[in-house]
Amino acid sequence: MGEDSRGVERSVEQTLGTLRKLDGASRTAPQPLNLEDIYKQQRMRMVRLAILLVDDPSTAEDVVQEAFTGLYRNWSGLRDASAAVAYLRTAVVNGSRSVLRRRKTAREYEPPHQANARSAESLAMLTAEHQAVVNALGQLPRRQREVLVLRYYGNLSEAEIAEATGLSKGTVKSTASRALTALQKLMGN
Repeated sequence: MGEDSRGVERSVEQTLGTLRKLDGASRTAPQPLNLEDIYKQQRMRMVRLAILLVDDPSTAEDVVQEAFTGLYRNWSGLRDASAAVAYLRTAVVNGSRSVLRRRKTAREYEPPHQANARSAESLAMLTAEHQAVVNALGQLPRRQREVLVLRYYGNLSEAEIAEATGLSKGTVKSTASRALTALQKLMGN
Protein backbone atom coordinates (compact mmCIF):
# COMPACT_ATOMS: atom_id res chain seq x y z
CA MET A 1 0.00 0.00 0.00
CA GLY A 2 1.48 3.36 -1.00
CA GLU A 3 2.00 6.33 1.32
CA ASP A 4 -0.83 8.27 -0.37
CA SER A 5 -3.36 5.47 0.06
CA ARG A 6 -2.32 5.00 3.72
CA GLY A 7 -2.85 8.72 4.29
CA VAL A 8 -6.30 8.55 2.74
CA GLU A 9 -7.14 5.48 4.78
CA ARG A 10 -5.99 7.25 7.95
CA SER A 11 -8.13 10.28 7.10
CA VAL A 12 -11.18 8.15 6.48
CA GLU A 13 -10.58 6.18 9.67
CA GLN A 14 -10.15 9.36 11.71
CA THR A 15 -13.22 11.06 10.26
CA LEU A 16 -15.51 8.09 10.62
CA GLY A 17 -14.04 7.27 14.02
CA THR A 18 -14.82 10.80 15.19
CA LEU A 19 -18.39 10.44 13.93
CA ARG A 20 -18.68 7.09 15.70
CA LYS A 21 -17.51 8.70 18.97
CA LEU A 22 -19.99 11.54 18.53
CA ASP A 23 -22.74 8.97 18.09
CA GLY A 24 -21.61 7.28 21.29
CA ALA A 25 -21.32 3.98 19.48
CA SER A 26 -19.99 1.37 21.81
CA ARG A 27 -20.01 -2.41 21.61
CA THR A 28 -20.83 -2.65 25.33
CA ALA A 29 -23.72 -0.17 25.39
CA PRO A 30 -26.89 -1.58 26.94
CA GLN A 31 -29.22 -2.88 24.25
CA PRO A 32 -32.61 -1.17 23.86
CA LEU A 33 -35.60 -3.21 24.91
CA ASN A 34 -38.42 -2.07 22.64
CA LEU A 35 -39.06 -0.33 19.34
CA GLU A 36 -39.43 3.10 20.95
CA ASP A 37 -36.08 2.72 22.73
CA ILE A 38 -34.43 1.59 19.51
CA TYR A 39 -35.89 4.58 17.68
CA LYS A 40 -34.62 7.02 20.31
CA GLN A 41 -31.17 5.44 20.51
CA GLN A 42 -30.55 4.55 16.87
CA ARG A 43 -32.42 7.03 14.67
CA MET A 44 -29.76 9.73 14.39
CA ARG A 45 -26.97 7.16 14.11
CA MET A 46 -28.82 5.54 11.20
CA VAL A 47 -29.49 8.94 9.61
CA ARG A 48 -25.78 9.78 9.75
CA LEU A 49 -24.97 6.38 8.25
CA ALA A 50 -27.42 7.03 5.42
CA ILE A 51 -26.07 10.57 4.87
CA LEU A 52 -22.61 9.11 4.43
CA LEU A 53 -23.99 6.66 1.87
CA VAL A 54 -26.38 8.86 -0.14
CA ASP A 55 -24.89 12.33 0.50
CA ASP A 56 -28.27 14.04 1.00
CA PRO A 57 -29.85 14.62 4.43
CA SER A 58 -33.49 14.54 3.34
CA THR A 59 -33.00 11.39 1.28
CA ALA A 60 -31.11 9.84 4.20
CA GLU A 61 -34.03 10.58 6.52
CA ASP A 62 -36.41 8.93 4.05
CA VAL A 63 -34.18 5.85 3.88
CA VAL A 64 -34.08 5.59 7.67
CA GLN A 65 -37.82 6.10 7.97
CA GLU A 66 -38.37 3.24 5.52
CA ALA A 67 -35.97 1.09 7.54
CA PHE A 68 -37.88 1.76 10.77
CA THR A 69 -41.16 1.05 8.99
CA GLY A 70 -39.77 -2.31 7.89
CA LEU A 71 -38.53 -2.99 11.42
CA TYR A 72 -41.98 -2.27 12.81
CA ARG A 73 -43.59 -4.64 10.29
CA ASN A 74 -41.11 -7.40 11.12
CA TRP A 75 -40.79 -6.77 14.87
CA SER A 76 -42.46 -10.03 15.90
CA GLY A 77 -40.02 -12.08 13.84
CA LEU A 78 -36.82 -10.69 15.40
CA ARG A 79 -34.73 -12.69 17.91
CA ASP A 80 -33.85 -9.76 20.18
CA ALA A 81 -33.04 -6.05 20.28
CA SER A 82 -29.51 -6.55 18.94
CA ALA A 83 -31.02 -8.26 15.91
CA ALA A 84 -33.22 -5.18 15.50
CA VAL A 85 -30.19 -2.89 15.28
CA ALA A 86 -28.54 -5.21 12.76
CA TYR A 87 -31.81 -5.31 10.79
CA LEU A 88 -31.92 -1.50 10.75
CA ARG A 89 -28.31 -1.21 9.62
CA THR A 90 -28.88 -3.67 6.80
CA ALA A 91 -32.13 -1.96 5.80
CA VAL A 92 -30.40 1.44 5.70
CA VAL A 93 -27.55 0.10 3.56
CA ASN A 94 -29.96 -1.64 1.17
CA GLY A 95 -32.24 1.41 1.04
CA SER A 96 -29.25 3.62 0.28
CA ARG A 97 -28.19 1.29 -2.53
CA SER A 98 -31.67 1.53 -4.01
CA VAL A 99 -31.53 5.32 -3.88
CA LEU A 100 -28.17 5.34 -5.63
CA ARG A 101 -29.45 2.95 -8.33
CA ARG A 102 -32.48 5.18 -8.94
CA ARG A 103 -30.23 8.23 -9.16
CA LYS A 104 -28.03 6.50 -11.70
CA THR A 105 -31.05 5.45 -13.74
CA ALA A 106 -32.47 8.98 -13.62
CA ARG A 107 -29.15 10.49 -14.77
CA GLU A 108 -28.96 8.07 -17.70
CA TYR A 109 -32.59 8.57 -18.76
CA GLU A 110 -33.07 10.37 -22.01
CA PRO A 111 -36.66 11.47 -22.57
CA PRO A 112 -38.19 10.33 -25.84
CA HIS A 113 -38.35 12.80 -28.67
CA GLN A 114 -41.19 15.22 -28.09
CA ALA A 115 -43.54 15.01 -31.07
CA ASN A 116 -44.96 18.45 -30.29
CA ALA A 117 -41.59 20.17 -29.94
CA ARG A 118 -40.88 22.37 -32.90
CA SER A 119 -38.06 24.78 -33.50
CA ALA A 120 -38.84 28.47 -33.65
CA GLU A 121 -37.32 28.60 -37.12
CA SER A 122 -39.61 25.92 -38.51
CA LEU A 123 -42.71 27.64 -37.14
CA ALA A 124 -41.59 31.04 -38.41
CA MET A 125 -41.36 29.65 -41.95
CA LEU A 126 -44.97 28.46 -41.91
CA THR A 127 -47.90 30.63 -42.85
CA ALA A 128 -50.61 31.25 -40.25
CA GLU A 129 -52.81 28.56 -41.83
CA HIS A 130 -50.00 26.02 -41.74
CA GLN A 131 -49.22 26.92 -38.13
CA ALA A 132 -52.86 26.25 -37.24
CA VAL A 133 -52.63 22.80 -38.84
CA VAL A 134 -49.39 21.99 -37.03
CA ASN A 135 -50.84 23.16 -33.70
CA ALA A 136 -54.04 21.14 -34.25
CA LEU A 137 -51.96 18.05 -35.13
CA GLY A 138 -50.26 18.42 -31.77
CA GLN A 139 -53.63 18.13 -30.04
CA LEU A 140 -54.59 14.84 -31.66
CA PRO A 141 -54.16 11.51 -29.88
CA ARG A 142 -50.79 9.86 -30.59
CA ARG A 143 -52.12 7.21 -33.01
CA GLN A 144 -54.14 9.66 -35.08
CA ARG A 145 -51.20 12.06 -35.27
CA GLU A 146 -48.88 9.23 -36.36
CA VAL A 147 -51.20 8.08 -39.12
CA LEU A 148 -51.67 11.58 -40.55
CA VAL A 149 -47.99 12.46 -40.36
CA LEU A 150 -46.98 9.19 -42.04
CA ARG A 151 -49.62 9.69 -44.72
CA TYR A 152 -49.20 13.34 -45.55
CA TYR A 153 -45.65 14.10 -44.45
CA GLY A 154 -44.09 10.68 -45.02
CA ASN A 155 -46.15 10.17 -48.18
CA LEU A 156 -46.76 6.52 -47.26
CA SER A 157 -49.59 4.38 -48.54
CA GLU A 158 -52.14 2.81 -46.15
CA ALA A 159 -50.31 -0.51 -46.46
CA GLU A 160 -46.96 1.10 -45.61
CA ILE A 161 -48.49 2.93 -42.64
CA ALA A 162 -50.03 -0.31 -41.42
CA GLU A 163 -46.65 -2.01 -41.59
CA ALA A 164 -44.87 0.88 -39.85
CA THR A 165 -47.40 1.17 -37.00
CA GLY A 166 -48.43 -2.45 -36.58
CA LEU A 167 -52.07 -1.63 -37.35
CA SER A 168 -54.31 -3.28 -39.89
CA LYS A 169 -55.01 -1.47 -43.17
CA GLY A 170 -58.64 -0.97 -42.14
CA THR A 171 -57.60 0.55 -38.81
CA VAL A 172 -55.23 2.91 -40.61
CA LYS A 173 -58.03 4.01 -42.92
CA SER A 174 -60.56 4.58 -40.10
CA THR A 175 -57.96 6.27 -37.88
CA ALA A 176 -57.06 8.66 -40.69
CA SER A 177 -60.72 9.47 -41.23
CA ARG A 178 -61.32 10.14 -37.51
CA ALA A 179 -58.14 12.22 -37.35
CA LEU A 180 -59.18 14.41 -40.26
CA THR A 181 -62.60 14.95 -38.68
CA ALA A 182 -60.98 15.85 -35.35
CA LEU A 183 -58.58 18.26 -37.12
CA GLN A 184 -61.50 19.93 -38.83
CA LYS A 185 -63.21 20.50 -35.47
CA LEU A 186 -60.01 21.72 -33.83
CA MET A 187 -59.43 24.23 -36.61
CA GLY A 188 -63.04 25.44 -36.50
CA ASN A 189 -63.91 24.51 -40.10
